[in-house]
Amino acid sequence: MTFSRIAAVSAALALSAGAAQAAPEIVRASAGAFPISSVVVVKGIGGADIAYASGIPGAPPGDTKTQTIDALTKLGANLKAQGFGLDDIVMMRVFLVGDPALGGKMDFAGMMAGYTQFFGTAAQPNKPARTTVQVPALASAGSLVEIEAQAVRPTPVTVK
Repeated sequence: MTFSRIAAVSAALALSAGAAQAAPEIVRASAGAFPISSVVVVKGIGGADIAYASGIPGAPPGDTKTQTIDALTKLGANLKAQGFGLDDIVMMRVFLVGDPALGGKMDFAGMMAGYTQFFGTAAQPNKPARTTVQVPALASAGSLVEIEAQAVRPTPVTVK
């Protein structure tokens, strides 16, 4: 084994030993009386904090575009309350109910019309990985859209 390989293995073992000693902190943001968290943040994973945001339905009435804007606005507010921004989102899942106005097919174009106001813009160029699927129904009656996301940011450095 070469010296550089021994040094690399030693460094990896030292890092893993240090990581094993520092348990991550988990912060759960309440969703009010509902028995879920609106956002769960796992702090200190490999130098990063990770936020898991619960699904946010778009508020009816309104078409898919309007509900997408509503859901993303609420999602952004929930993340902001935990120190994250929409630009920190790395993965998103969008659930669409079939729109009666489209014969029961999901309104992907309407969702994109709302989505592109938040992602891939000059003001916010970051684009998350994303899955969009049609579902038979959502828990929130009348909602055509529900969006959940994961966000990552570097762990803030604290000065002692």
